[in-house]
Amino acid sequence: MHRKLVSRNLIVAAVVLAFACAGMFAQQQQPPPPPPQQQTQPPSTIRPQQPGQIIQNVQLVNVLFTVINRGQRFVTDLDKGDFKVTEDNQTQDIRFFSRQTDLPLRVALLLDTSNSIRPRLKFEQDAAIDFLYNVMRKDRDQAFLMTFDSDPEIVQDYTNDLDVLRDTITAQRAGGGTSLYEAIIKASQKLIDAPPPKSGGPEMRRILVVISDGEDNLSSHTRIDSIEAAERSGVVIYPISTSTEWVNAEDNNDFAHRMDRKVTKTEGDKVLDAFATETGGRAFFPYHVDDVAQSFLDIGVELRSQYSLAYSPTNAIADGKFRKIRIEVTSRKGLDVRTRKGYYAIPPIMFTAPADKSPGQ
Repeated sequence: MHRKLVSRNLIVAAVVLAFACAGMFAQQQQPPPPPPQQQTQPPSTIRPQQPGQIIQNVQLVNVLFTVINRGQRFVTDLDKGDFKVTEDNQTQDIRFFSRQTDLPLRVALLLDTSNSIRPRLKFEQDAAIDFLYNVMRKDRDQAFLMTFDSDPEIVQDYTNDLDVLRDTITAQRAGGGTSLYEAIIKASQKLIDAPPPKSGGPEMRRILVVISDGEDNLSSHTRIDSIEAAERSGVVIYPISTSTEWVNAEDNNDFAHRMDRKVTKTEGDKVLDAFATETGGRAFFPYHVDDVAQSFLDIGVELRSQYSLAYSPTNAIADGKFRKIRIEVTSRKGLDVRTRKGYYAIPPIMFTAPADKSPGQ
């Protein structure tokens, strides 16, 4: 009897062990769970990320530009077929073209208030005020004022009230070092978020007017960094030099006397020239405020005498690299195109979409 009980127990144990081994074997043979699938979407897909946010890969390059003749007069009667566009020496197909004659302006006015321009601060203030009253329209344009010495500071936010801007400008005092490059970077970033027009389309012209001697002794960024910031923001820079080589309060304002002066550009002037050339603007080197007034009128005409074109680049890879743009007039000789030198092929751009409103809101 004892032997039968032991034998039965051994049989039961063997059966349990067999089932356990079979289970372990089955687990070993079962394939591992597949990794989570990564959903891929074409570059042009628009997809919601968070409430009110959309990401879109924009495969379109928009360029604003002006055309001038040998007499430095603006040419405004050209059409799409008169132009050729290349990107990195590759010809591009122009998809959209128009004459942008009346775009709203969003202006960043940068006033150098460092110690280096203390004797010329009054000139800077007068030049800034002349610019505002000659170029801006209260019903369409807005501007903000930034001063820069040791640090850049926004002293007046976006407004279309020219009197408020004028009073703020005249209240500024000079002192401290110079952080020009930091100011351009900060102003370019603020221009990205400029208030949109209240009527018409969303397009606007972002410009940055720098009134300075071009010197910098405190910025943690370089001149190249500041130019890249302006280019990434679609900003055009119009510098006005206050170098002592040009601006001299005691100088005779007689034209012949001024022509006798042998003036060469300072290193700061060359910096201001680079800002204008790389972003499609113009630099001014006046002797007196009187010389600036007509230039400001010219800027106003230029900003409202522009063309706009758009193309889909043949190189559609958003690699963040800089692409050189060249626009040529093929139908006439002796015409020069003034525009930015290129753009950065940045990854998808985020747009903010209006949030859905529930009934009654």
